[in-house]
Amino acid sequence: MAAWGRNRCNIPQKPKGFHGFLGMLIDAERKGGGGQGWIRTSVRLRGQIYSLLPLTTRPPVHWCDVQDKRKSAPGFMRASSREGPLWRSDACLSMGVLAGGAKLCPTKARTMNKPSKKRALRGRAGRMRGGRGSGRASPGQVRLWGRHAVEAALKNPARQHRKLWATREGIASLDGDLPPDFPVEFADVADLGRLVARDAPHQGLVLDCFALEDIHLSDILAEEGKEGPIVVLDQVTDPHNLGAILRSSAAFDAAAIVTQDRHAPPESGVVAKSASGALETVPWVRVVNLARALEELAEAGYWRIGLTGHAEATLAEALPAGQVALVLGAEGEGMRQNIEAHCDALAKLPISAAMESLNVSNAAAVALYAIATRPSD
Repeated sequence: MAAWGRNRCNIPQKPKGFHGFLGMLIDAERKGGGGQGWIRTSVRLRGQIYSLLPLTTRPPVHWCDVQDKRKSAPGFMRASSREGPLWRSDACLSMGVLAGGAKLCPTKARTMNKPSKKRALRGRAGRMRGGRGSGRASPGQVRLWGRHAVEAALKNPARQHRKLWATREGIASLDGDLPPDFPVEFADVADLGRLVARDAPHQGLVLDCFALEDIHLSDILAEEGKEGPIVVLDQVTDPHNLGAILRSSAAFDAAAIVTQDRHAPPESGVVAKSASGALETVPWVRVVNLARALEELAEAGYWRIGLTGHAEATLAEALPAGQVALVLGAEGEGMRQNIEAHCDALAKLPISAAMESLNVSNAAAVALYAIATRPSD
């Protein structure tokens, strides 16, 4: 039954059930002076119930039978524990006369009591930008951790430092004394753990510092007295591998490593920790075009050797007597075709047939050892 008019309702006397409850609300709304415009107050018309407010301000609330809609309407929720109408989860029914003007909304009622999963960090670590699990400092800065990485950064005159968080045991483990005015804040192990990546072994030392300045390949080639090899990495993106290659490069006196600017890890605490201090001693050159950098190396007199498993010659057979640029590709894909074309020779490591390949950082260590121990004819 439907009634059209100004504040007119057509509700049976002494209604029962849900429709009776709704009829009481409509009657109370009418007596309270609500609804100053033309209102449709149909209780049940083609399976729809309309709000007491003007039609332009409330969407219709659809209802359906449980047996018909239980399987075909995933967006519906039950209004009560008993069998009855199912209310659309995105609808809100105005209950202006109930509980002092409160509104009953199934969606809000369903989500109000959800406990918050986020937990605020305590102390200084909770107020720092980045927070737990990130291991990141502000833009343009680097956060380092671990005794070797922090100690090497403190000894590097080219590194600008901001602040050191440490335990007293971590300060005592450093080789040498800090300057009297060096900014240090003591913290416990748990607070330091919130400043670095999850489960990172900070060893009681966390250092915020500025990133190292960019180094150009021309500056490396212009230096005199550097006879070590230059390691060129083609899209090696794992920071642990990059750090391990830096460590091997420092161990075998490599002159520098060269990576692409875009397809390589940035300077970070993970790289520094894996490098174990070599990030501060081995020059790291970032270039836009790796093929052009290889051409520049050839013009400077470097013999470019690319390591790949499908080469015919071994590394020992391909090594010359002069300066070497060692080129390694990413694991799995290897060097790109354009990079292979810019190599003077391709070589492989004589590994057993039982193993298909080596990790790129292990392959770099073996190749750097072979270069360091080659005969000096």
